[in-house]
Amino acid sequence: MRINRILLSAALVVIALVLQVSVLARLHLPGAVPDLMLLVVLALAFVYGHVGGALIGFGAGLLTDLAPPADHAAGRYALVLCVVGYLAGLVRPEKGQMRSALVPMFAVVCAALGSTLLYAGVGSLVGDTAARHVGLGGLLFTSAVYDLLLAPFTVPWIMALARKADKDPLAESQKGGSGLGAGADVAAGWIGSGTGLRIGGQRGGLRVRAARNRAAKAGRIKGVKRL
Repeated sequence: MRINRILLSAALVVIALVLQVSVLARLHLPGAVPDLMLLVVLALAFVYGHVGGALIGFGAGLLTDLAPPADHAAGRYALVLCVVGYLAGLVRPEKGQMRSALVPMFAVVCAALGSTLLYAGVGSLVGDTAARHVGLGGLLFTSAVYDLLLAPFTVPWIMALARKADKDPLAESQKGGSGLGAGADVAAGWIGSGTGLRIGGQRGGLRVRAARNRAAKAGRIKGVKRL
């Protein structure tokens, strides 16, 4: 990943974590909590692809696992977001631009349901049965609804920001400069070769002109003597 992608992803993940812990978790909504971190990973995966989505998802999930007041095993949510980011990156459109809002909205619903199921499944493997006591059906429904309502205010803007930051003016100028440099090299080659030919032609021409000048001067001198 390029440095601008890393910096933007890290900034968005940190901001999402702060909002998740300090704002969304304190709303005390029924059922699940709106997952802003999931939406950030989805939006970046739609632009950066499956590799970038998996890396960002793992980093975001691991940061969430370690941030207080986390009460689950570290790496659990990292695995969930890594899988979600990878799968979301597989449906990445060309140039990271969605032609219709249906695809990202459908992906948000699938990610909300899939992440909840995967999180509960991993929890059952490590002995965490909290999802059974809360009610898995209610968690699935509320997580899908909350994330779907929050997605229009986050996913398009994050995707636009990621696309804008992904366009590196320096790289483009260098690319353009390299193309210009290649053209300049070709032009220089043509000019150099032409110059060489011209130099040779000029040398020959100078010799001919010098000979003509000498002959003309000789003729003039002879003419003077004749006079």
